[in-house]
Amino acid sequence: THESLSLLTPDGVTTFSSLQPGGESWSVLRARFDPWLVAEAEKEGIECIPGATVDALYEENGRVCGVICGDDILRARYVVLAEGANSVLAERHGLVTRPAGEAMALGIKEVLSLETSAIEERFHLENNEGAALLFSGGICDDLPGGAFLYTNQQTLSLGIVCPLSSLTQSRVPASELLTRFKAHPAVRPLIKNTESLEYGAHLVPEGGLHSMPVQYAGNGWLLVGDALRSCVNTGISVRGMDMALTGAQAAAQTLISACQHREPQNLFPLYHHNVERSLLWDVLQRYQHVPALLQRPGWYRTWPALMQDISRDLWDQGDKPVPPLRQLFWHHLRRHGLWHLAGDVIRSLRCL
Repeated sequence: THESLSLLTPDGVTTFSSLQPGGESWSVLRARFDPWLVAEAEKEGIECIPGATVDALYEENGRVCGVICGDDILRARYVVLAEGANSVLAERHGLVTRPAGEAMALGIKEVLSLETSAIEERFHLENNEGAALLFSGGICDDLPGGAFLYTNQQTLSLGIVCPLSSLTQSRVPASELLTRFKAHPAVRPLIKNTESLEYGAHLVPEGGLHSMPVQYAGNGWLLVGDALRSCVNTGISVRGMDMALTGAQAAAQTLISACQHREPQNLFPLYHHNVERSLLWDVLQRYQHVPALLQRPGWYRTWPALMQDISRDLWDQGDKPVPPLRQLFWHHLRRHGLWHLAGDVIRSLRCL
């Protein structure tokens, strides 16, 4: 797998890349994955009703016992709320509170068509390899935000992800941010001669452990997926689908155990126990302070400019020799604000 992190300035880029032989990273095309998953569920006898709108939860004696769809009541022993980051039902019934703007991000994505041979040549791939490119700096002006470009077999997935708090402060509309990113000189050659196949937006919970609901299960109900707000942004990778599946596994274990009891159960104690024993909890705890770290503006303005200045001077072919590295680094560190940069590094070491 080819993975890279690029720090963008308005007209330049500094990239840190890695090729890990045998390393496995995966990106998922939801337009193909979701129908496949539904088909697998139906094979097990589950009835899927995608055209039905759930208007409310049905409760009896303080316990969730089903859902209300129009004039119909669909009863259930337990209700799994998997309505995504925009948890309208859960908020309406007081099960969760509305998250802060910096804990939620808007992702805007395009799927672009490109022949397999062109993808392999353009991204230096072979033997069914893939590439995952992450970008930071200048995506949403100088505010927190990032971007990505993933290779698929015959398509590219390209998009931006910006916290809602950044979008409200940005002078550029969200729809134009993606257009501007695609026109950047570091991105434009990678997507030339492609055709847009899909375009969509998705709300993403990026607050980590501290933005998860305190009570994410109760009498007759539990939360999974984005409704659980379990997506993890580590700063150099985004773990969404794998964490959602890991959380869903903990939820399934909880429901299997609960259904073995004759009397209805409060699901929270057992669900919390299963979540704490899972990889999801380990990852959430490991990166619990990163969301606050990623709000520091230096990552999106100062560091990309610093790295570009150092890189430019290192490869300068002018009429003077390149200064000693210690002198070069010291010059640019002081020019870009040594104490602010040191603060970023110290906080990073504490968080990671």
